[in-house]
Parts: sequence; structure tokens; C-alpha cells
Amino acid sequence: MEALRSLLRGAAGERPGRRSYTIYRNVGGPGQGPGEGAVGLELKVAEGEEEEPTLAGDKAALVTPGRRARTKALTYLVLCTLLLFTVAFLLGYVALRSTCPSCEGLRGDLLAVVNDEGGPEEPSGPGPPMYWADLKEMFQKYLREETIEGTIRRVSEGPHPPGSPRMDALARQLLDSFASYGLDRAWTDTHYVGLQRPDRQNPNFLHQLDPQGGVQEKLPLEDPEMYCPYSASGNATGWLVYANYGRQEDFDTLGQLGVNPQGCLVIVRVGQISYAEKVANAEAAQALGVLIYPDPWDIPQDLRKLGLSRNRAIYGHVHMGTGDPYSPGFPSFNHTQFPPVQSSGLPHILAHPISANTAARLLSKLTGPDAPRDWKGRLAEVPYHLGPGDPGVRVHLQVNNVKSATRISNIFGCIEGRFEPDHYVIIGAQRDALGPGAARSGVGTALLLELARTFSAMVRNGFQLRRSLLFASWDAGDFGSVGATEWLEGYLTMLHLKAVAYISLDNAVLGDDKFYARTSPLLVSLIESVLKQVDSPNRSGQSLYEQVTSPDRRWASELIQPLSMDSSAYPFTAFAGVPAVEFSFVEDARPYPFLDTQDDTYENLNALLFGRLPAAAKSVAEVVGQLLIKLTHDHLLPLDFGRYSEVLLQEIAQFNQYSGELKSRGLTLQWMYSARGDYTRAAEKLRQDIYSSEEHNERLNRMHNVRIMRVEFHFLSPYVAAAETPFRHILTGRGAHTLRALLEHLRLAREAPARFDEALFRRQLALATWTLQGVANALSGEVWDIDNNF
Repeated sequence: MEALRSLLRGAAGERPGRRSYTIYRNVGGPGQGPGEGAVGLELKVAEGEEEEPTLAGDKAALVTPGRRARTKALTYLVLCTLLLFTVAFLLGYVALRSTCPSCEGLRGDLLAVVNDEGGPEEPSGPGPPMYWADLKEMFQKYLREETIEGTIRRVSEGPHPPGSPRMDALARQLLDSFASYGLDRAWTDTHYVGLQRPDRQNPNFLHQLDPQGGVQEKLPLEDPEMYCPYSASGNATGWLVYANYGRQEDFDTLGQLGVNPQGCLVIVRVGQISYAEKVANAEAAQALGVLIYPDPWDIPQDLRKLGLSRNRAIYGHVHMGTGDPYSPGFPSFNHTQFPPVQSSGLPHILAHPISANTAARLLSKLTGPDAPRDWKGRLAEVPYHLGPGDPGVRVHLQVNNVKSATRISNIFGCIEGRFEPDHYVIIGAQRDALGPGAARSGVGTALLLELARTFSAMVRNGFQLRRSLLFASWDAGDFGSVGATEWLEGYLTMLHLKAVAYISLDNAVLGDDKFYARTSPLLVSLIESVLKQVDSPNRSGQSLYEQVTSPDRRWASELIQPLSMDSSAYPFTAFAGVPAVEFSFVEDARPYPFLDTQDDTYENLNALLFGRLPAAAKSVAEVVGQLLIKLTHDHLLPLDFGRYSEVLLQEIAQFNQYSGELKSRGLTLQWMYSARGDYTRAAEKLRQDIYSSEEHNERLNRMHNVRIMRVEFHFLSPYVAAAETPFRHILTGRGAHTLRALLEHLRLAREAPARFDEALFRRQLALATWTLQGVANALSGEVWDIDNNF
């Protein structure tokens, strides 16, 4: 060490009093002379005074002092530095491998691909990590209540139906807004769809006839813009029958009371089910037409308390489906390229909305049996008889709606994700309205724009989306989610591989007392956790969860409802197999009376909420915003794939009441229960795999996410065609392939054995069972992980 210190002093330019010498000489083996078989060199560092060094050996070489010694010392210094650097690099690499989130996926083959969509992982971006509390605070910082209010006012200034100049101007404004927010992309998706309009030259009418068939009274259809899109056109004349809400059980009750609606027109009230379902049930009962009115029992009509005018009708489409009914199952890009077909959900009978006053004039004259007690509404001086009775009421309805090809435009904006840009979280809102549409389209459009602006600001300030966020403004929503469905039909082959979830903003604020979520089971747990973190808009110190739940009841039974066909979220799940949710704030004591009327204005909606409309809309924005943060930011998708195990058990358990009918035919539910068991085991194994894997392993995360996000898709029956049976989901869809249809068919074995088709039932049971087994197999992952118990 003393020699090394001396060398370092020499390299530094020190001039010691003692000189150092470096001597190299050959070293031979034992018994070898000089120059014979030298096997190496001997290095000797010697110190001495000013005298000359002594040479050792015949071929010793003396390296002179001074500059050469300093050069050699520098060599030692460089070698030591390289050694220290190498050790430090190795230690740092080992430490980095255990802590860097973005490096986990790089272990092993750097070019490993998870599946046909994957690719090598990207490195992490600059900046410190952001945690849930940071993201919540950032979101609330940029969210602006006053901006939401201004947009609702602007959108709902007047009617803006599809194809109108006002609608086109609104579409351009949204596209410009998306561009001004700095989104990565903004674009328009255009379709040409078949919409039905009233014929202004030949308006619809309703007459009451006298016994001889002459016109006794011309009944008013107050607003020519209030009609039922997709009603059949033509004339219908017949006796009038009252059928309550027009549900299937209501028509069953009519039959039990001896009233036959065949060949008659039925009058039903708004509520309980959609207009399309009312008309479909009436058609199944062989009625000729349907009149739909708002009863004061269901729709508040006291003008002193902000109720609907009794001269107002409520519009609604009657297509038993979604999308363009003239291009079922395929997109309406160009009608000339496809055969002329129609949806099986189009009715063949007439339908028209009427006001409460017009309904009262008809029902007050109706005779026949008394209506059941729970069928009686609150129309003044109306006894609520069922009809037709003697003499009865005879009416003549004429509907002259005409089909027109209409250009519609869906507007999109996108913020691309950093690590999984090919996986999309989609949020959408209806933009059109046949009336002013404050609740129907104004609130949703305002929330969509504000969320787009807020998330764009968050990204500019450090928030890194893991997955892409897609904002969608839909056209022709009042005609049955036409814009959304046509987009799904056009891109279904790729969306089922890429769409993570869909969140609908339609009907988001109809009050501020109760909060409902129509949703897929996959999103229920996530919704619960988010509601607990959002403040109530009208109860200080409470969370939204505390406001809308009761301590003695299960929260899901109060808040969670199944997806319905009149929601734009429905086709995403039932047709495309994408988990979806639609949120709604509603009044506890009374419904919003102006929805789908010409009175759906900002002033009426805000007055109903006592000026709290902006605050309620902001609360919905916070719920949706936190949901979007979780879905776009978390390494693992927060979709509760295990919840379907409980849902399936509840669905299959309904068949147990018919075990006798099954056993007598040599049938069993064992296979169906086995498929449900396989799903439960696959879900538990996936959960264990996730818990035992490294949290930041990008490759494993992507593999798990792909399996989770496709659970909903595999509930679509592969045994029916989308063109004939578009809603293929066996739980929420419609058709003979669903578990609901299977149960209804089995019920016939007990109630109407002559109508029970055993061969058809066996086929239904087998295909439904194997669809469930396919869901379990897909969740299991690889072929070698599947353990069927059949």
C-alpha cells in the first residue's frame, strides 16, 4: 500500500525525496538458466535514495523514474476506477430490476408478445409517480361547475333533431371543442340512416266515432312533433280497451277478466316499460293500435308544483331494438350496397302518444268491467273501466309518418394511453333531442365536454393514462340509440378486442335524491368504491353512498338495476359484449315530468332541483371521473369478474321450481350447474394468479387484463347470427337463446303442456349450457388450464 500511495503521489506531480523504480525481469523455472524456458515476468517496485538501482538478472530491464512511473500510476488509477464503476453499475441494475415498474415486463425475452395485439413494453415516462389521492385532487382542481352549467343552457336552447341545421351546428361546435382541448385526435363518423318523421302535409289524427261510424269528435293531437317514431303507417278503427301499462302481465289480467283486445285499439299509460315493449305486447295480443298517455299518478301534472301540462304528450320510439331498423346487424354507411331488409323489431300496428286531457275524454266514456284497483290512476272524473263494453268507445287512428334517409354524425375525441393504447375506455352522451332536451341531451353533452377538457388538462400536468380514453357524442339517440349502435355495428370486429368499458351520460340528472346505476355486474364493485369517495351534492358531510343507501339494506338492491333497451349503454353490453353503465340522479318522491317533451328546458330542470342542477351535474361528473381514472390508470382492470358467479347461481336457481317437469322428461340442470362451477373455479384461479404475480410485471398484467376485459363478450351466444338476433347476450339480450327465454319455455311445460316443444327446449338448454361453459373456458386462459367436468 505504501508503494501504491507513492505512485499516486507521483501521478499527482509530487517530487519525493526518495525515488521509486519499477523493475521487470524474466522468471524461469527451477534449474533453468538465463534465457531458457522463461515462464513469466516478475514485477518489483523498489524504493531508494538518489543512488542508481541495482539490476537483477541477465535480462533485467530498468524503467527509468519520473514520467514513466507517473504513467504507470495513471494506469492503476484507471483500472481501479473501472472496477469501482462496474461494481456500482451491477448493484444499481439489480436494485432497479426490483423497483422499476416499467422494467418488470422486460425480464426475459425483450421482444416477447403477450398475444396477437401485444408488443414490447414502453419505458416509463419522466416525473414522479402519481397516487390515487393526487389524481383525485388534480381532477377536482380542473373540474369546473360553471362550465357545465353554461353548456347545458346552450345545448337546450331549442329542439335539435337529427339532420337539422341546429344539430349540424352543434356537431361542429363539439368537434371544435375537442380540438381546442388539445386531445390527441378528434374526428367525425358519418352514417346515412332511415328515420321516421311526421308528414307535415298530411298530419296524423285521432277521431272518436259514433255508432254509425261517423266522426263524433275530432280529438286533439296537440303537438305535431310529438309522435312515435317507427310506428306503422295507415289507419286503424276499433273499440277501445284500457290495458294499464301495457305489460305482458297486464294483458294476461285482461284475459282473466274476460276482456279480449283482439281487433281493438288499446290505451295504456306511460311508465314501467318502454314504448316499444308496450306496442310489442299489444301486437302479440292482436290489437290494432296503441295510444300512450301520461297519467297524473305516474307523471306530476300540477302546474302550481312544476308539473307537466295536461295538454302535453310524451314522445318515444317503438322499435323493439336499437340502431337503424332498416339495416339490422350491419352499419348504415351506404344503403345501396345492402339488400332491403327490416328489423324484426319494427311493429306492424299503429302507435301514437296523446295528452292526459285527450286520454281523459276517452276513458271517461269507457264502459265494461271495472279496472283492478292498482290500475286506477288520477285522471279527474275517470272511473277507469276496461272496455269495450256497451255501447263502448270506438276510435279511428291514422298515422302518416314517412321514412326519410338522414345523414347523422357521431363526434369523437381521443386521449391516447401510454402503455395500452389499443385498449379503450369509452364515455358517450346523446346529442340530439326532438324537444329542447335539457335532461335528455343537454346535461350529458355538458358532462362529456367538461370531462374531456378536465382529463386533457390533467394529462398536460403529469397524469399518464395507461389506456386510451375515447369521448363520443352520439346522434339520433331519440330514435333508439341509432348513432351508437351503427358505430358498434361498423367496428364490432375490433371493438370486442379493444373496448374495456362504456359509460353513458344520458339521463344523468333527473333529480338529486336517489342515485341509480344500470350496469353490468362487472362494474358493481367499482361503482360502490367510487360512490363512497364522492361528496353528496345536497347533504353536507355525507358521501353520495351514505345519501342513497339505507343501513339495513344491501346497497346493490337499492342502487343497481339491469340495463334496459331504452339506454344507450344497452347495445354495448347486449350486442357488443362490452361492460357498460348508465348513471341517473332522480327525485325520490316524484319523477322528472318533462322528459321527452317540449318542456324539457334548462329552466324547468333547474327549478325542479331548486337551483341545484349545476351541483348535481358536478357530482355525477365526479363519480364518472373517478371511474374513468380507475379504468384508465390502474395496472389491473378493476372489473369484478367473480361477481358473475353469484349472478349465474341466481339465474340457474330459478329453474329449480320446475325440477319435476325436467325429471319427467329425463332432463337435468346438472350440466348448467357444472358450467357455473367451472366459471367459479376459473375466476378464483385467475384471482390467485393475479395475487401471486408481481404487481408491476407489464407482460403478466396485460395477459390478465385481456382475460378480464373479454368476460362480457363471451356471454354473447355464438349460436345465433347478429343480423337476425342482434342482442346475443344470454343474460341481458333478447331471443330464444337467453336464459330468460329458456325459463319461459319451461314454464309452458306446467301451464300449457300442449305448447311445450321438448325438442326445441332440449336444443335451447344445450346451447345455453355450452355458452356458459365457453365463458368459463375463456376465463381459464390456456387450453391446458381447462378442466371440464362434463
